[in-house]
Amino acid sequence: MIKNNIIKLKKPIDKKKIHFSFEFFPPKDKKDDFQLNNTAFQLSQLKPNFFSVTHGANNGETNRTYDVVKTLQTNTKIITAAHLTCINYSKNTLKKIARKYWKNGITRIVALRGDIPNNNIKPNVYALNLVKLLKKIANFDISVAAYPEVHPEAINAQEDLIYLKKKMEAGANRAITQFFFDTNKYLKFRDKCEKIGIKKEIIPGILPVSNSIQLYKFSQLTNVHIPKFIHNLFQNQKNPETGKITGAILATDMINKLKKEGVQKFHFYTLNKSDIIYNICKIIKYYE
Repeated sequence: MIKNNIIKLKKPIDKKKIHFSFEFFPPKDKKDDFQLNNTAFQLSQLKPNFFSVTHGANNGETNRTYDVVKTLQTNTKIITAAHLTCINYSKNTLKKIARKYWKNGITRIVALRGDIPNNNIKPNVYALNLVKLLKKIANFDISVAAYPEVHPEAINAQEDLIYLKKKMEAGANRAITQFFFDTNKYLKFRDKCEKIGIKKEIIPGILPVSNSIQLYKFSQLTNVHIPKFIHNLFQNQKNPETGKITGAILATDMINKLKKEGVQKFHFYTLNKSDIIYNICKIIKYYE
């Protein structure tokens, strides 16, 4: 009904609540630090399940990750997980880091192996080892990585699934997937996880993109399949604002499709920016 030119919308009723979480990376300078704080504050208004902060490949990254986690957790009151890689640390060092985190109220960890060093020598250490180590130190809430399109180093998809199951059995609470642009890839992967006996949640990772350069860059880094229609949408698109709108529509459409398949939790790779993601989440939240 329209009265006084005001359209009143009746909010749809949906018993399935949607939950979000957001990933950030440590800022490099004061300008980036200011941007991250603003981003985190805005996204905290959405009452996410948690934030997470990435960890780089260098030894000094742990202190940066720790500082950002403590700041975000203190200022926003949102539980914040610290990413921790094990490829570049000794077992004793990892134990010290874990004890420091637990002692200082950082009880959530995203446990990862980490990228292979530039010398291409593959260390004999894996995320599974880190999960086991963390559980011996304290009862950490642990997230691990999952790959709907198979980890680049895996022998095959089945081996990748078996390894994920081992991480879950070792004490991981959930898996967060690499980002993807084809919802069928995630859904088929989820079905395979259930079939092999993985009963813990597999949270889809969402990465909104806004231009063809960004799209190409991420696909090259991760070997993620990009549907042809998405390539076509960004082709010859030169207006930045149009690109943002396109990216927001694509991400919203993906989430809605996954929601219809029973998915209720989504993890956003924010790149420390909130404008597109905040609006996506507000739209999704409206239709709960």
